[in-house]
Amino acid sequence: MHDDLLDHLTRSTPLSRGEALRVVQDVLAYFDQTTEEFVRRRHRELQSQGLVNAEIFDQITAELKYRAVAPPELSLRQLRRIVYG
Repeated sequence: MHDDLLDHLTRSTPLSRGEALRVVQDVLAYFDQTTEEFVRRRHRELQSQGLVNAEIFDQITAELKYRAVAPPELSLRQLRRIVYG
């Protein structure tokens, strides 16, 4: 899977083929998250850092724009509904 990318990574970095494969799999899994999974995970992570919801939702809104396939812009209400149901 993704042999050309693995070849490139092993040529351009000190990674072995196995290490490169794990990196590629981790990156693909990260970007495979649904918007809802991403919002919930980031909310937990930012909350554990001591941020309050106003800061958390601002941060999440900013980060969503940089996802591999950016979702439509979500309102504060939509973000809260994802986190709290």
